[in-house]
Amino acid sequence: MATESSQQGEKKDKKWVTALILSILVGSLGVDRFFMGHVGLGILKLLTFGGFGIWWLIDLILIATKHNFGKVNWVE
Repeated sequence: MATESSQQGEKKDKKWVTALILSILVGSLGVDRFFMGHVGLGILKLLTFGGFGIWWLIDLILIATKHNFGKVNWVE
């Protein structure tokens, strides 16, 4: 049990530029959230077409400013 909880809390290295490009091009389909490891939010974003554009824009701004998404450790 201890190893499971420590693995879930680990941050994964993700390239910031890749996330930004994915967010710009296909962020309304949730691909940026899938890339960051947030599968549930990616599915929800996909079904709502990026929260009708609002969620897509917010995520675009958050990724552009290298916001801390919890599971993600931004690398260059």
